[in-house]
Amino acid sequence: MASVKELFNLQGRVSVVTGGATGLGLQMATGLAEAGSNIVICSRKLENCEQAAAGIEKLGVKALAVAADVTKPEQVEAVKEATLRKFGRVDVLVNNAGRAWVAPPEEMPLERWNQIMDLNVTAPFICSQVFGREMIKAKRGKIINIASIAGLQGRNPKAYSSIVYSTSKGALVNFTRDLAIKWAQHNIHVNCICPGFFVTPINQKLFESNPAPILREIPLARTGGPDDLKGLAVLLASDASNFMTGAIIPVDGGAIAW
Repeated sequence: MASVKELFNLQGRVSVVTGGATGLGLQMATGLAEAGSNIVICSRKLENCEQAAAGIEKLGVKALAVAADVTKPEQVEAVKEATLRKFGRVDVLVNNAGRAWVAPPEEMPLERWNQIMDLNVTAPFICSQVFGREMIKAKRGKIINIASIAGLQGRNPKAYSSIVYSTSKGALVNFTRDLAIKWAQHNIHVNCICPGFFVTPINQKLFESNPAPILREIPLARTGGPDDLKGLAVLLASDASNFMTGAIIPVDGGAIAW
């Protein structure tokens, strides 16, 4: 029987975090590193990745910064090859990269719809396929998809109006469930975190311009903080979650409990 410390220990493991240079991705990458995991930071801007990786290495683990557009299969393959060259393994994939476009449904540009769906839905598939092949060979792995409570319910347009974001995150939720079933035979655990409203560089202006409607949707009356995703990310990446797969877990201050 393992101790709790042993179950949550990620020492020696390798976690790839897409969109990991800033915001929620960096918070989760930091939490995984604090639990002992080596980290691969992947996003479009190499400078941001390098800065994040330098901060993570101060925690006593190794980090790799790789620039990539995760909607491009060949670039995701390059991230995988760089990961294997440096670490020789991959244990955890966090599909975090994503974005939104705020507009009423009747005004949503088709070009933006396609861009958001490509990054929020197609990219997690590409990354899961590329890294999942290595996990299948190893007969183990943890995939953590980052969706949103917007993918679990309709949203008050006064608080947040992005039908493409809600649609894409709903797709990611069911992608998680189905992939979990498909890959259970390979001992790959696939779970999903659904954050509520966290203030990040992407939505900071939106929140600051009109915080009241957003906060009214949250029973705890605050947005997510800088440590609120760390624990769950570590749980889902560690042996403590070895009997969890296909789980959809909100971290939202009680927003969907209304």
